[in-house]
Amino acid sequence: MNRQILRLSIPNIITNITVPLLGLVDLAMMGHLGNPIFIGAIALGGTIFNIIYSGFGFLRMGTSGFTAQAFGAKQKTEISLILYRSLSVGLLLAMLLILLHYPIQWLAFQMLGGSPEVTLLAREYFFIRIFAAPATLSLYALFGWFLGLQNAKIPMILAIAINLMNISLNFVFIYGLGMKSDGVALASVLAQYSGLFLAIVLLFSKYKVYLKKFALDIVFQMEALKKFFKVNADIFIRTLLLLFVLAFFTSKSAKMGDDILAVNTLLFQFFFIFSYFADGFAYAGEALVGKAKGAGDKGLFKQTIRYLFYWGWGAAISFLLLFMLGFNPVMHILTNNEQLFSLAQQYKYWIVLLPLSSFAAFIWDGIYIGVTASKAMRNSMIAASLLIFLPSYYIGMQFIGNHSLWLALHLFMISRGVFLWWLRKGAVYFDR
Repeated sequence: MNRQILRLSIPNIITNITVPLLGLVDLAMMGHLGNPIFIGAIALGGTIFNIIYSGFGFLRMGTSGFTAQAFGAKQKTEISLILYRSLSVGLLLAMLLILLHYPIQWLAFQMLGGSPEVTLLAREYFFIRIFAAPATLSLYALFGWFLGLQNAKIPMILAIAINLMNISLNFVFIYGLGMKSDGVALASVLAQYSGLFLAIVLLFSKYKVYLKKFALDIVFQMEALKKFFKVNADIFIRTLLLLFVLAFFTSKSAKMGDDILAVNTLLFQFFFIFSYFADGFAYAGEALVGKAKGAGDKGLFKQTIRYLFYWGWGAAISFLLLFMLGFNPVMHILTNNEQLFSLAQQYKYWIVLLPLSSFAAFIWDGIYIGVTASKAMRNSMIAASLLIFLPSYYIGMQFIGNHSLWLALHLFMISRGVFLWWLRKGAVYFDR
């Protein structure tokens, strides 16, 4: 079991860790331009795309769970149909995003706030990056499908290629052509389409057996689509609430001033680093738990869950120590602004404790996605965000200022893990 978890989790960790590393490079480049408004522009623009793209993360999660169960049950035709349905839905949603991009950005900036200088740059960033939508959402569907087939290596190759391309183009546009946050956005667009081209090449070279021809009425068979959209609608609501919490965090940071927005954005990179690492084990859980359920193997199913939590505890304790020792060196890499560095010291221990408060939520997420228990995921997120996060912030804000955001984030992550654990017997476990 350890070998199976590591076979899937290590490539997934490498895949996931490239995302915050890219974010660190973007922020470090902006952080060395001498003005915190460039960091703020990336923060606000990036938050909008986290909401837009991650809001449609159900394309990856739902596809992964359905594919893993079909793989465990050896249903080859269903595996093919899941791919076609996911890609079709992804492209349709991408076209809608492009058509509606102007009202989307207007509403987003009305909600997020920020100084006029930051908002102007962030809006420019948005109008460029929105055109990556077809590539980004197609890649979500393909990543989930590959993972459901127990293949974490292809997503790893794609993520490394996309992010290396992105970083290289950042250097070209920012240092070569003198662009700023607009260069970061353009680099992202070109890198996403390059990654989609590579994904299609790998799909045809390794999984051509699944690229069968079907009549449209089979691909879009009503009962299958209802099941697909029911699960994905729950995941969509769950993801929107998660992104609401992250957007709320950024918005309230912006209202406290450019320095608080900049420092909270820099500190949040520590959380992103751990979350993408922990998600490596969660993704392994999606594939293995889904496969065990599809095969009807209850013993393997429970063993997989038990071992996933062993690895989760190990990761949490390791990162607690790494954050304790590496906080100052990483902050110096992220910014040479001494005022921001000094301000960050006030919030150090919130960062150090985040791995312990959050790892259980990540592991349970992977388990629930693997068995497509989307309703319980949705309900637990509703409770954690609306009943725990918001009251914690508004009560704490009166007494501890910006610390209340970090306290609310910790309580939010802890409560998610507790709610998912509490609902596990009715939502996750099954009989032979």
